[in-house]
Amino acid sequence: MKKIFKLILISFLFISCEDVIDVDVNTADPRLVIDASIHWNKGSTGNNQFIKLTLTAPYFDDNVPPATGATVTVTNSKNFIFNFLEEDNTGIYKNKNFVPEIGEIYYLNILYNNETYVATETMLPVAPIEYVEQKNDGGFSGEEIEIKAYYSDPKNVENFYLFEFYILDRNTSSLEVYDDEFTDGNQIFAFYSDEDLVSEDQILIINSGISKRTYEYLNILLQQTDEDSGDPFQTQPATVRGNCVNQTNPDNYPFGYFRVSETDVFTYVVE
Repeated sequence: MKKIFKLILISFLFISCEDVIDVDVNTADPRLVIDASIHWNKGSTGNNQFIKLTLTAPYFDDNVPPATGATVTVTNSKNFIFNFLEEDNTGIYKNKNFVPEIGEIYYLNILYNNETYVATETMLPVAPIEYVEQKNDGGFSGEEIEIKAYYSDPKNVENFYLFEFYILDRNTSSLEVYDDEFTDGNQIFAFYSDEDLVSEDQILIINSGISKRTYEYLNILLQQTDEDSGDPFQTQPATVRGNCVNQTNPDNYPFGYFRVSETDVFTYVVE
């Protein structure tokens, strides 16, 4: 009798393991997501720029819906208007005659679904990447490849930096933000480590000059999206809002950010 009871119990456990659990995820009306990063690469004209607009979607949706049919403009302090025109209902809005200028103030204006979104940013300069060093015995295991990208911070000027390490072969990237509170006027480096890097991998190292507000926004965002911060169902400490504001309906605030940056790009091949 005991053997029969144990067999029934084991069978019950196996059947129970096959039960489908439906996760009840709260849904909300879609919000506008603004990806408006204007980059002026050193040595280029900076004329070709684009802004991407999408909408939020339910957590388990694979597709990100584009925000189509918007009117998008960027205006400088001299009241020169740059019109960004949508390409084939993709939510990608392009401009081919943008004029970047260090120290210039730019005003973003988006009209979408009869609501107006605005943001303001100043284009800031960036220190060039001077050289890159590689270490092959880094990390806790002593087997990771470490990359250091050196640059010289201008003295007596408050600077903030966004570094992107883009691995071309894997189409992946890593972002890091830095300030010069303790390194003002010194040569310093941005750091990247990856146990999956191998010889001949190509890395695009991109350094962008950003404002203090952009630095604070990205710093919080990167902390909340860190791989070690918790599981995907963990409640975020706070909603991270950018510098874009819905003037028509403030409660229907957007996500995303508007920034204008001078950038420096360094291509490095792993040895």
